[in-house]
Amino acid sequence: MGWSIPGALLAIDPLTALGVLLATAATDAVYVMFSSAVAARKRVPAANWSSVWYLLSSFAVISYTQNWAYVVFAAIGSWLGAFASMTFIHRTRP
Repeated sequence: MGWSIPGALLAIDPLTALGVLLATAATDAVYVMFSSAVAARKRVPAANWSSVWYLLSSFAVISYTQNWAYVVFAAIGSWLGAFASMTFIHRTRP
């Protein structure tokens, strides 16, 4: 009995995986901006970021629900998006 790669991993489309990664990175970056707007009590920016957040997240959800292996790319994109946006916020504030 040898180790084998599950079929879901073999069926990964590289462009879809990249799309999921980028969509989740953008989604988390937008979520951080949304949270920042909420913390600053800025209603219009918070509402704007919230709507963009849901539009971006829909691509990732639709893509990786057809194949669970895309969740890995979603997790990586999520981390990258949050890290990048927190870096940006940290640099623009004293």
